[in-house]
Parts: sequence; structure tokens; C-alpha cells
Amino acid sequence: MIAAGLDVVRMNFSHGTAQDHKQRAELVRKIADKMGKSVGVMADLQGPKIRIGKFEQGKVRLEKGDNFVLDAECSLGNQHCVGLDYKDLPKDVLPEDVLLLDDGRIVLNVLSIDGPRINCSVKHGGILSNNKGINRLGGGLSAPALTPKDMEDIITAAELQADYLAVSFPRSGADIEQARQLLRKAGGHGLLIAKVERAEAIPALDEILEASDGIMVARGDLGVEVGDAAVPALQKKMIKLARDKNKLTITATQMMESMIENPIPTRAEVSDVANAVLDGTDAVMLSAETAAGKYPVETIEAMSRICIEAEKSVEAALERGFLNREYTRIDQSIAMATIFTAFHLKVKAIASLTESGSTPLWMSRINSGVPIYALTNTEETRRKMTLYRGVYPMLGKFKGYDRDKLLEKVEEVMLENKIIEIGDFIALTIGEPIGQPGGTNTMKIVKVGDHRK
Repeated sequence: MIAAGLDVVRMNFSHGTAQDHKQRAELVRKIADKMGKSVGVMADLQGPKIRIGKFEQGKVRLEKGDNFVLDAECSLGNQHCVGLDYKDLPKDVLPEDVLLLDDGRIVLNVLSIDGPRINCSVKHGGILSNNKGINRLGGGLSAPALTPKDMEDIITAAELQADYLAVSFPRSGADIEQARQLLRKAGGHGLLIAKVERAEAIPALDEILEASDGIMVARGDLGVEVGDAAVPALQKKMIKLARDKNKLTITATQMMESMIENPIPTRAEVSDVANAVLDGTDAVMLSAETAAGKYPVETIEAMSRICIEAEKSVEAALERGFLNREYTRIDQSIAMATIFTAFHLKVKAIASLTESGSTPLWMSRINSGVPIYALTNTEETRRKMTLYRGVYPMLGKFKGYDRDKLLEKVEEVMLENKIIEIGDFIALTIGEPIGQPGGTNTMKIVKVGDHRK
């Protein structure tokens, strides 16, 4: 899978034990190191999945027009009622609300609420089985974003040194801040990714973005709550807004769904992945296709192929508002000056010496058409940068040199990796004094090999 193009492994904390996740993270890093690749690890919190309980027979068939009760006090369900894992649901709904079960496959109209019982009429029926999820059309369910299980899982994420922590169902920036504080308290340093999957997250998008390091366009639950037709435009809006705010974006859900069973994608799936790339997403994500599908390696190969082809068709251009933006930080100003210079000089590559990864992140928000090689001393920073679009993280010893020796070392590493050749021009960003985080204050245009004369 890594050889096929995998950059980040997402561990779904809805499944498995803490020990399972720790062993898997260790395995991923061991194999990546052996292959000389940068692979990040994302811990994905379960969040408040609002679900029905279990049935006596495991499932029932509901027909249009049936009366059906969601009962917080029911232990085992039958043809007429089922229990609730989320006991506060009766307090959250009103008559005439529409409830969507099993990702919208079953639709119930709420008739009345009687204490712990929600009396419903079946609008769209079908097979309903154990523990299926519940959404309310339009959103508005009040379950907190972080459950007690999530709080325990954040400690596990810190222990396995997760590079990213994905927070499920956040409604506000405060939900992300709470997760960040818990992660830092547990000793974790990962980046916070907000999964946008609740209807009420859309109006709060600005504050959620401010609080997080990136967002995941989680199209499954979001599509159920806002309606499937609204999702494509929301995807484009979210990706653009995130990039404008120097945040990461991941596009997820059913991207190559048919490849769970088939060795080739549908043409619609090819277009979906390519369009996400054209929208400007940093990453496209697979779920069941690689977790449980028959063709995990072929799926990654196909997705990688589509991404590469789509990127070829993106014309490098500095956005119209690029020159009108204000930059108050020296390091960010250097990043933007480098992008401007690299674009107009058509240099072979940008080499960014970085302690924190901030300068490569800022540069990657603008499509200059020039690859960015992020050279760092720390494994933690290298793995964080695996999600940055157009950035190639490289680990090496870039400390303990004066500037001229350091330049020589950078050239040596890039020549060894066949990134550049003697005579090429590269743009270099560096901070002086060397080795201080947030200290990028210099851009230098270098002709490879000149210092050797």
C-alpha cells in the first residue's frame, strides 16, 4: 500500500482496542522507515455516533406507512420498536421532524414524543439492522462532540504519537479547542483535523477553521443532514475557505466505493477524485475500500494515478488576490516572496529548511507549479508534512553547519535523490540563526554547483 502511493494511515477509533492501534502505528512506521518513505498516522475519534440499539432477530423489514417507535427504554427491538444508544434523543426532536437512519436509507416522520418514546411513521422503508446511525434532517442533535470514550482515545493517540487527530461531529471551534487541550495535556503534538459532518458546522465553519489545523469534508453524514445535492458546492466552498486560511483539507467518503468489490473504479468515481484534486484538496481519503475491500492496493494505485493525472491539468497560477494580501509575519512574508519568485523564475525546485513545517505549509497553499522539498531535522515534523499538497518531506541532519556548509548539504541531498542537476536554479528558504522554529527570514536563489567552483 505504501509503495502504491499511501501517504497517511487513518486509524478508526470506532473499532479495535488501544493496543491494536499502538501496534498498527508501530508497524506503519517500521515499514515506512524501511522503505525510506514519509507516512503519517491519523487517529480518528469515534465521536457521538447517535445509533439505534439491537433487534431480537438482528434486523427487521420496515414498510412504507408502518408505525415504528424509537424507545430509549427498549432493551431488544422488534417489528414495532427499537432501543436507542443515545438516550437523550427524545429531548432533541419535535413532531414533524424527519429522522434518517442508516445513512438515509430509512426515513421516519416523527408523529409525537411520549416520554422516552418517539412515535414515527415510516416514509421510506427497507431492512433496518442493529446499531445503525440516526441523523435529523437539517441537523441539530445536541450530543457533545467529545464522549468519555473519545477522551480516553485522545490519551491513546498521544501515546502512539499520532501525527493528526481527527475530531468527529464538531459543532464549534470550542469543540476543537477542547480536543487540542486534552491532546497537549496527554503529551500529544499532532495536528487537529475537524471533520465537517453536521449541518450546524456549516454556519460555524470560520470558527472551526480558526481553531483547527485542517478540515475533513466528511460527505457521508453531512450529505444525510443537508441533503446530497448540497454537498458538491459545500465541498468547493470548504476547500477554498480552508486554503485561504492556510489550513489543510481532506476530501472523504465513498470516493472509490465500487472498488470494495471490483478491481477497477467507475468513471463517476474517477471524476469525483479528479474534481476534488481540481478543487484544491490536500488529500483524498479511502475508508472501507482499503479497510475491508478486496482490492486495497489496486484502489490506492488507481487513486494515485487519477490524482497525478488531474494535477497535470491544473495550470500553475498566482491567484488574483495574491499581491493584495497582507502578511505581518516575517516567515510568512518570506514564504510568499519565495512562491512569487519561484513562479516567475521557473526554478527547478523550492528547498525549505524547516523546524516546525509552517513555511512549507504556507507555500503549499498557492499553486506555483514548483515542487516544494521540506528539509527537516525532526521525524515528527516530517510526518506532519505528509498531508501538505505539493510538499515532499525529507529527513536529514541539517544542524550544526554554517550557512555555506548547510547549502552544500542541501544540494548534496537533492542531487543524491535526483531532484536537481548541476546548473539548475533552486529557491532556498532558511532561518538565521539556524535551527530556531518560526525563524525563516531568508530567501536565496541558488544555481546548483556554483559554490563548488
